[in-house]
Amino acid sequence: MGFLVDKQKEGQGQAQGQGGGSNSNYNSSWSGLRSLVRRKQVDSAHRNISGHHQQLAKELTIPHLIAIGVGSTIGAGVYIIVGTVAREHTGPALSLSFLIAGIAAALSAFCYAELASRCPSAGSAYHYSYICIGEGAAWLIGWALILEYTIGGAAVARGISPNLAMLFGGPDSLPVFLARQHIPGLDIVVDPCAAILVFVVTGLLCKGIKESTVAQAFVTSANVCAMLFVIIAGTYLGFKTGWAGYELPTGYFPFGVDGMVAGSATVFFAYIGFDSVASTAEEVKNPQRDLPLGIGLALTTCCALYMLVSVVIVGLVPYYAMDPDTPISSAFAHHGMQWAAYIITVGAVTALCSTLMGSLLPQPRILMAMARDGLLPSLFSDVHEGTQIPLKSTIATGIGAAVLSFTMDVSQLAGMVSPC
Repeated sequence: MGFLVDKQKEGQGQAQGQGGGSNSNYNSSWSGLRSLVRRKQVDSAHRNISGHHQQLAKELTIPHLIAIGVGSTIGAGVYIIVGTVAREHTGPALSLSFLIAGIAAALSAFCYAELASRCPSAGSAYHYSYICIGEGAAWLIGWALILEYTIGGAAVARGISPNLAMLFGGPDSLPVFLARQHIPGLDIVVDPCAAILVFVVTGLLCKGIKESTVAQAFVTSANVCAMLFVIIAGTYLGFKTGWAGYELPTGYFPFGVDGMVAGSATVFFAYIGFDSVASTAEEVKNPQRDLPLGIGLALTTCCALYMLVSVVIVGLVPYYAMDPDTPISSAFAHHGMQWAAYIITVGAVTALCSTLMGSLLPQPRILMAMARDGLLPSLFSDVHEGTQIPLKSTIATGIGAAVLSFTMDVSQLAGMVSPC
């Protein structure tokens, strides 16, 4: 595999260990400890991929990477978080909180971009930690990523059905075969809609990386159009009504600069997701050029949309009068545009669907990378000859996420990945 461990010294230690029992035990313990810190060379990682494993299809360019980054980052949270943060932390200064959080996210994104372009292989943070820290840390990080993406994807799928029901007229308006059902014997509430959506997304991912990315681009475009509607229509209403949210005696910083900084820490989670781009490094045609540009442009797009939406919404309604649950819909309803709630709901549903695709896309590639390094069964490293994707890993990920989303609610899934 090409590790930085001196294999010749390892062999000498084993030979010396044959002369005495205590030395053998000592050398065996030392060898086991060194296996946890042995690191993979960058060049050997490339040889490992090209020499012993079938490569993934190199199909992605900068537009594909932007679609993955924006789609994985912009979730339904932005449709809710603006109300809570503005009421409790920032007031009209919400856009500055998004800017500060965007700058902090950019620093992390630059690290991902440099590592992804230097080591363009599947595995994302798992692969980088194997090269920089060692096998033990890489094993832990790999399993942490498995939990994050699989359970996170299941939680996102579980949250789609309530938003989808709003388009049918209310919380209990979904068709019977899609509606949530309580199972008395097991005392659980199953969600067929969530499981079906996970299987649909898994099917798209099995078609190929280019096909699934194009589908994600369409879904992401619908979400971006909904956000652009909020920005354009909200700007029109703001100039028409005089931007009541900015004409307050408390000023632009009602909670002070400290409140704005606290708000930036809260909204930072809205930028989580751009790391999905790094997981596709092996499938990028020109990774040294396209990966940094793709990650940077995706993050810049998200930051711009977040700031523009927040500028408009806090200007339409005073921050203390914003609805913490449905801030955007209620802001338009306050000005007599109740019908706008349907457009905003469509944006929330498409945002969740795009985030679901962004959660399930990296997971099979992490399983494949760990299997290549011998940390998982070799079947997860198999690449389908036709689609050139890790098909078995993709199917396993889809089945796992579907079962979780079908049987567990959002609070239970969140508790599985939260350290608190």
